[in-house]
Amino acid sequence: MSRPRIVIVGAGFAGYRTARTLSRLTRGRAHITLLNPTDYFLYLPLLPQVAAGILEPRRVTVSLSDTLPHVRLVLGGADRIDLDERTVHYTGPEGEEGTLAYDRLVLAAGSVNKLLPIPGVAEHAHGFRGLPEALYLRDHVTRQVELAAAADDAKTCAARCTFVVVGAGYTGTEVAAHGQMFTDAQVRRHPLRRGMRPRWMLLDVAPRVLPEMDPKLSATADRVLRQRGVDVRMGTSVKEATHDGVLLTDGEFVDTRTLVWCVGVRPDPLVESLGLPMEKGRLLVDPHLQVPGRPEVFSCGDVAAVPDLEKPGGYTPMTAQHAWRQGRIAAENVAASLGLGGARKPYRHRDLGFVVDLGGAKAAANPLGVTLSGVPAGAVTRGYHLAAMPGNRVRVAADWLLDAVLPRQAVQLGLVRSWSVPLDTSSPEVARVPGGPGPRQGTSARSGPGAAIETDTRGGGTGTDPQGGGTGAGPEGARAGDEPAKGRPGPAQAGPRPGSGPAVLRPFESDTAKGRPDDGAPGDHPGSAPGVLRPSESDTAKGRPAGATATNQPAGATATHQPGGEPATHPPGGEPAKDQPGGEPAKNQPGGEPAKNQPGGEPAKNQPGGEPAKNQPGGGSQDVAGPPPPDDQPPPGPGTSPGPVKRTDAPDDSAKGDS
Repeated sequence: MSRPRIVIVGAGFAGYRTARTLSRLTRGRAHITLLNPTDYFLYLPLLPQVAAGILEPRRVTVSLSDTLPHVRLVLGGADRIDLDERTVHYTGPEGEEGTLAYDRLVLAAGSVNKLLPIPGVAEHAHGFRGLPEALYLRDHVTRQVELAAAADDAKTCAARCTFVVVGAGYTGTEVAAHGQMFTDAQVRRHPLRRGMRPRWMLLDVAPRVLPEMDPKLSATADRVLRQRGVDVRMGTSVKEATHDGVLLTDGEFVDTRTLVWCVGVRPDPLVESLGLPMEKGRLLVDPHLQVPGRPEVFSCGDVAAVPDLEKPGGYTPMTAQHAWRQGRIAAENVAASLGLGGARKPYRHRDLGFVVDLGGAKAAANPLGVTLSGVPAGAVTRGYHLAAMPGNRVRVAADWLLDAVLPRQAVQLGLVRSWSVPLDTSSPEVARVPGGPGPRQGTSARSGPGAAIETDTRGGGTGTDPQGGGTGAGPEGARAGDEPAKGRPGPAQAGPRPGSGPAVLRPFESDTAKGRPDDGAPGDHPGSAPGVLRPSESDTAKGRPAGATATNQPAGATATHQPGGEPATHPPGGEPAKDQPGGEPAKNQPGGEPAKNQPGGEPAKNQPGGEPAKNQPGGGSQDVAGPPPPDDQPPPGPGTSPGPVKRTDAPDDSAKGDS
């Protein structure tokens, strides 16, 4: 008798707990497959400590392969689910497509950043839902403080040292609290020239910090933030984000280069393509986490609208606590439906308290309803996180100990660029990379790029949404389809297209261009060739003339000539070729006869190996890849740079909490 096939989509709190519990219950009597874009489970509550330099990135990740025995891991993002055929179609990280058949399906795809139709936010803000975003923020904040210390202009220095966080829920409060400590430590070691201090602002239209928590805990967090120097402004939000800063709803303009978006989350748009009953963007399930009318389909976590049996008529909020516990119940009910476990159980959970880490020894907690603050709350908070983490406990405790006795390392690794972590993405856990696979195909428009527009306009967005009063239209000029497919980076440009415009640097990241003009990515201008350095980048050519990139070809390789004849070819053993403007032939090629660059696409003769050179103007396809984009410049795209999606989201704050 063949073993039943169980497919789990997503490895967040709900999906990971489901897979781990099923592995224990089935004991090899079922094929369990976990589909996820990454090979790790991310412990989100400690992500602010990664951005603040307390924890190394791997400390908050848990290997799926190492901790899930008898579970097959498939890397990729789900594109489409065929309920009638019982198959899941996905695309892997390198663009390969595949299909997974199932007898039982568990949907636990999680959530993504929630946007509001505020002009400029999609262009200039960054979210905080994945590890790439935390790494980017850590580098960015470090860079701004260093650039501020070197700035001669007082206004520029103040703008670079101002950091705006929108959303005073769990995530925004912790980011602001840890961020103020992080930048203060940097300035103590390297003071700003004019004695300035970094300024962190926390904005929210709600009447108090942490509006979803007990008022006593909210008051504790507010007091700690203000004592630390955070500018807390309740009843205030962003009206518009611009190149130079943000315009607040009270009319004040704040000069800044940093805007962190923590206003809440919405369910992953994948579930909307199923055509099943929904509740504000979440898939309706019964108390046993089964989809009505589809007994083979289960759902849990942020994508599932689970009835709250403790509060009849409501649904459980989108928090990590609920997702973790729902994962266990989903696994038990899946096993029971296959005859591999006991009886089915409904999901019922009463909150046992909340904890908020405010950095250092400060925290706010109410375990079992007992309100704590100060050092006791800090001890309870860290103890809770160590107990809740499914791995890396010793390493996390060691990092905490080292942070208590040693100064933090404030260095820029430069591993994640601004364009790699756009705010409007259906997969915040994966950074975009140049040359990655294109958008997923075959899904509904509502489940693909820009799905937040239609979803939230219809009231489908959920999650903490302190921005209830946001107004305004989204940025113009963006198209649905600009967002990459779930779990996959955006498309790469094969070559320049005549008439295409230059890629645009994100304004808040233009400092990383190090004085280079904003003239787009290599190959974006008509007549330019990928692989040719621009004059402003000639420092990387190490003494070569601007625009002349030497290519050292191995013996027997085909010589490649970019249009216009700019790149010179230096074969090993030969004299360096000369880069004459106007297509003068390079001399001293192996074979004795100079290569010819004729505008009609005539092949060059006597190249090593005897093959004709390619990529003459009007000739064959290009064989040499261009250099990677400069710092924080969008990757080459099909005629356009990754841009924002015009939003018409209608805010919805029916469900609270940033998991």
